Amino acid sequence: MALARLISPQQLAARLEEPDLVILDCRFALDDPGYGARVYRENHIPGALYADLEEDLSGPVTKGVTGRHPLPDPHIFVRRLRGWGVDNDSQVVLYDDGQGAFAARAWWLLLWLGKRDGVYLLDGGLAAWRAAGLAQTTAEIAITRGDFHGEADDSLLIDAAGLATLLDDPQLPLLDARGLPRFRGEVEPIDPVAGHIPGAQCAAFTDNLGSDGRFLPAEQLHQRFAALLRGRPAEELVAYCGSGVTACHNLFALSLAGYPLGRLYAGSWSEWINDSRHPIATGD
Repeated sequence: MALARLISPQQLAARLEEPDLVILDCRFALDDPGYGARVYRENHIPGALYADLEEDLSGPVTKGVTGRHPLPDPHIFVRRLRGWGVDNDSQVVLYDDGQGAFAARAWWLLLWLGKRDGVYLLDGGLAAWRAAGLAQTTAEIAITRGDFHGEADDSLLIDAAGLATLLDDPQLPLLDARGLPRFRGEVEPIDPVAGHIPGAQCAAFTDNLGSDGRFLPAEQLHQRFAALLRGRPAEELVAYCGSGVTACHNLFALSLAGYPLGRLYAGSWSEWINDSRHPIATGD
């Protein structure tokens, strides 16, 4: 059973009155941390609540130790989900501006805490909703507190020490979700060191999408990841990016293609470079 599910704008519009529906607006901008909350107040899908990448979907940053978006404490995040009205049987729809990177982070966190059913990404995000001419609002809703309970499944994770022990394997399916210029180390607009983890392949998360901003058909995604896996089982795959956000997009697409989930290196590049003993590579 695939853990990744998409919902179209039209399908979501038809379900807005369902009592078990929770919609989370995950819009964010790395270069403007206040952007998501600001545009949420300006307009959002009716019934949506705002989930901020840094305030809600990440834990505190420890300079020189963690990456830029460490995972939230699971107990704190469970309480946050309850505050959004989430129950274990809720139907949860996640969206951002369009590409789905921040929504996919929320999807992975729910998966990590054991919610494997009833979680959807809005295909094409708010851009597709607007293109369909569907209603937006500035209104906020009254929330009935949920009773979600879950526990972190750390089998979905690998840490820096664990990853370091695997780097001698030349066929390790280690996927970097950043774009090619950052992967090669030609540019680095965010982190203080440029490059990538040795042995990684560039697997830009944007390549999971078509020109319309929606996910590619499952068959095309299957072919994409078949080439990246190099014949290895999907469970051996390790996904990373700059800070553990866009890597979740690759894991979502992997599941959408029908593969089992690989592991997330949540600290990603921004954590890896904190330790000068960790090797780095540049170029292809």
